[in-house]
Amino acid sequence: MCNAPGVSERVAVVGLSGSGKTTLATELAGILGCPHVELDALHWGPGWTEAEPEAFRAAVDAATAGDRWVVCGNYWGKLGPRLWLRADTVVWLDLPMWLVQSRSVRRTLWRAVSRRRLWAGNRESFSGLWADDALWRYNLEVRDRRRARYEQAMTDPQWSHISFLRLRSRSEVRQLLAAMATEHPGARPRR
Repeated sequence: MCNAPGVSERVAVVGLSGSGKTTLATELAGILGCPHVELDALHWGPGWTEAEPEAFRAAVDAATAGDRWVVCGNYWGKLGPRLWLRADTVVWLDLPMWLVQSRSVRRTLWRAVSRRRLWAGNRESFSGLWADDALWRYNLEVRDRRRARYEQAMTDPQWSHISFLRLRSRSEVRQLLAAMATEHPGARPRR
């Protein structure tokens, strides 16, 4: 059983691009011994094509069909509440905007320089840093709406079955992982 402090069987990790969702979800899945599901990997096809909505939902449903999982990503507009209806924990990475933006830019630059293959063989380019849909621009566009949604959800009776963990600093992220490692001393985080 995934019985880490404040974390249970079905965990959704949410936050802005560059907040550390995938890194934290990978660590959580390793410590908890749960499958890690990266929504970006299910959403993006070759040539940065987006999965058809029904195919995306079906892929997400199949990947989270088990009783235990750690999912990272948002995609509320495409998935609606389907994951949250089954989740028992939502970890919201609400880190300072300067940190999230700097990570987002650095990650795009590193991926462009390294030519690292991402989902479905896609690669980021330098032009992606200045594109209209650049991740740092997207963060500015959605930050207030996401914050309002998550803050409202934390007090909404519809989500009373969910334990919300709002992490606002790198220190809080490290504290959560340290507490979980203490609860699961034999577990090894995935890197």
